[in-house]
Order: sequence, then structure tokens, then C-alpha cells
Amino acid sequence: MAERLATRPDLTITLSLAGRTSNPVPHPVPIRVGGFGGAEGLAAYLTSECIDRLIDATHPYAAQMSHNAAGAAARANIPLLALRRAPWTRVTGDRWTEVADTARAAGALGDTPRRVFLALGRNEIAIFETAPQHFYLVRCVDPVEPPLAVPRAAYIQARGPFKEDDDRALLAAHAIDTVVSKNSGGSAAYGKIAAARALGAQVILLRRPALPNVAAVARIDDAVAWLDHGPSSPVRGV
Repeated sequence: MAERLATRPDLTITLSLAGRTSNPVPHPVPIRVGGFGGAEGLAAYLTSECIDRLIDATHPYAAQMSHNAAGAAARANIPLLALRRAPWTRVTGDRWTEVADTARAAGALGDTPRRVFLALGRNEIAIFETAPQHFYLVRCVDPVEPPLAVPRAAYIQARGPFKEDDDRALLAAHAIDTVVSKNSGGSAAYGKIAAARALGAQVILLRRPALPNVAAVARIDDAVAWLDHGPSSPVRGV
């Protein structure tokens, strides 16, 4: 989205990042890193910076930020649009088990030792220490510090997107029989889902959290169209 809008002379764009990765991907627009202090803090920022439009393009599982955005837009009285990737849907050959959260995902692994690929954020995997009988392969953007307190684990530091062929080779090389993942949607992270299907591995998917009921689109083109349907004067967006 930032790349798409960066060259627009009629827009002044600010991209807000949560700051959860130590080395974020470079972007062609000004960046703000860190929290705002809830909906009230975000509303104050929108007002002080004279922001005209707010686009909530957070990860589908960043529910608190989405709720804060909805509350802040209402307080600041500015239009809000959510850009939400459509979730993946089950196709023939998928072996999916859907659960509510990571604790239930750890429980769903069962007592029999498995070889598990944890495709989750590094701050979300500690719960799997409660199931130390399994082997865990962990792939994260930043190092996992401290590592999981389990007897058998391996770590890969990498940033997507990941191709299906590469993920299939990765899962096969580590004899993975179970993938634990969020239903992130989109193509950048789908490789592991397709790879699991091809290898006959089970996928434990975390269900998406409840998000605020606001205007939403699934495509960048539609978000750009939403921006273009407003006043002709220059727009400052987040």
C-alpha cells in the first residue's frame, strides 16, 4: 500500500509500524514506530497531525489495534477503512484443525510426539513449552531469545514471502508432520499451507479474532479507490 501511494503528489502518507521487528522492511514513505497509547492516544495523534483519512492495514490478528483504530477514528471524526486480506479457505487435500488460540493449538498436538513447524511470531510460541514432547521447527524474522525451553527445537531466521517449493523442501527436510499457523490470508505466507497439503501434513489453524464492524475491503485497488473518492484537496493519511 505504501509503495502504491508513495509517488502520489496529492497525498502525504505516514506509515505506522508496531515496532515488533528489530529490522523492518524499508518503505518509501515516512514511518512512525511504536504504540499510541490506546484509542485515545491515537485519536490525539490524528488530530494533532491533521490526518484526514485512516486506513487500518494491520495484520488480521492485530485485533486490539483494529479496535483502537475504530475508536480513534470515531473520536477524531475522520473516515476509516480497514484493508483486510480474505482468509484462506479449505480445499481438497487439506487436513485442517481450527482452534481459538495458541494454548488450544498446543493442546491439539496431543501426547504422542510430533514434528511441528511453528509458523507464528516469536512472542507467541512460549506456550508450546507446555508440550515439550514434540520437536519444534520455528521460523521468525527476529531471533527467538530466549529459545524455547524444550528438549528438541530448531530455529530459522527468515523473512517472507516464501515460495511453496521452498516450504515443501523445508518441511520434508525436517520430516514435519504438523504445521501451526494463523489464517493470515494472502499469497505471501500461503506456501506452507500448500506444502503441508502436498506432503499430507496436518495444519492447526488459529481462528481469526473478532474485528470491529467498519467499512472494509480486501484489495489495495479498492483502498486506493476509497481514497480517491474523497475531496480533491491534498490528503494526509496513515
